[in-house]
Amino acid sequence: MNYINVNLREKTGKIKALNGVNCAPYDLTRGSNQTYIDKYFREGNIPYSRLHDCCGVYGGHNFVDIPNVFRNFDADENDPKNYDFHYTDEYIKSIVDAGTDIVYRLGITIEWGSKNYTAVPPKDFKKWARICEHIIMHYNKGWADGFNFNITYWEIWNEPENPPMWTGTKEEFFELYKITSIYLKEKFPDLKIGGYGSCGFYTNTRKNPSPLLQTFIPYFEDFLKMCKEEKAPLDFFSWHIYSADEKEVLSHAEFARKTLDKYGFQETEAHLNEWNIHMEGRGFLSKHTMEGASFNGAVMCILQQTDYVDKAMYYCFSLHSSYTGLLNQNDTSVVDPSWYPFVAFGYLAKLGTAVKTDCDGDRIYAASATDNQESGVLITNYRCEDNNVCLHVEGGKSKNKVSLLILNNEKRLEEEFTLSFDSASFDLQFKLPKENLAYIRIK
Repeated sequence: MNYINVNLREKTGKIKALNGVNCAPYDLTRGSNQTYIDKYFREGNIPYSRLHDCCGVYGGHNFVDIPNVFRNFDADENDPKNYDFHYTDEYIKSIVDAGTDIVYRLGITIEWGSKNYTAVPPKDFKKWARICEHIIMHYNKGWADGFNFNITYWEIWNEPENPPMWTGTKEEFFELYKITSIYLKEKFPDLKIGGYGSCGFYTNTRKNPSPLLQTFIPYFEDFLKMCKEEKAPLDFFSWHIYSADEKEVLSHAEFARKTLDKYGFQETEAHLNEWNIHMEGRGFLSKHTMEGASFNGAVMCILQQTDYVDKAMYYCFSLHSSYTGLLNQNDTSVVDPSWYPFVAFGYLAKLGTAVKTDCDGDRIYAASATDNQESGVLITNYRCEDNNVCLHVEGGKSKNKVSLLILNNEKRLEEEFTLSFDSASFDLQFKLPKENLAYIRIK
């Protein structure tokens, strides 16, 4: 038996923005009427969409990336005519209209091909910073027939340790970050400026890491030293992991937080802004199954129960990427099981306040929330062979109506049963097989 204890009276803080995503299900044929984005982002109560690798290879040539928005680097960066915001406007407005905030990645899309067009150091770092300034002005200050979206998070580059993302040296990237972060913070002191989308910390947890993987942690630590010495702003630090081991995710999260603290960045937010089960190979299949779904639920529950990560963004939710496990690859109007943990965690986010939740099972995880009128408990059995769950709840109302919603291969967060309890404390027993997920609604 797996025992899960929830105390609705013991508040533990806010439900964190952990069900964010990268990209959005943008359909080029729909113009400004982006029905997929509106439907799914509202259904999942998605808090953030990070704009990276948007709309296909090389950013679809039209979206978000600096070379797509400002096409001629030799042009006058102060002249609105030299910017092409059309498709990025359409993309961002659809996300904002769906109630989701933006994390704007200032940089480029990964270039896997034999020639690099944009993954190169800009010719003039100071001019690149001024171009970024004008993009921020367009979306936050109305510049160039723009908007007042109040986008808070602006991320400088992505995975500069990764050759398809940055062909320059480490020192060149550090110089770009220093110049840009200082300049943007002076211009926009209320915004959150950060980076750099670290590839991760695999040498901490994996045997025989490749020479490339061995460079990632020294890169991270040298970056923090540079920021400290140069007084370069770092409002948030972002990092990535691709793994089927939820405990490895937790280990990397702990390492990132403790390393930031060690170097004096206690106030810097930690963002896990790319994560997913597996990478290539069979991983692409498992993303779409209940294995991927239960893993997604496990990661969000684990991160909610610690202080290691402030925000998380799954990679990715796009019509244009094989990395998405959320959309059916044969019919992009259909979501797969892996989407529904984001919906369930969105229920907790709407309730708002996290409450004390303890699990004694191995590889079964839970998180809970309340708004004092309604409460919810998310439970995911990722890899626990014991199917039996006993949920003990205390601190409820004198009368409670309790509904069990199940996610499995047949049901999509559909009601299994509803019971009534005439007591502020009660026990609910049910079966939750491996790779299944439950949401318990308490009214």
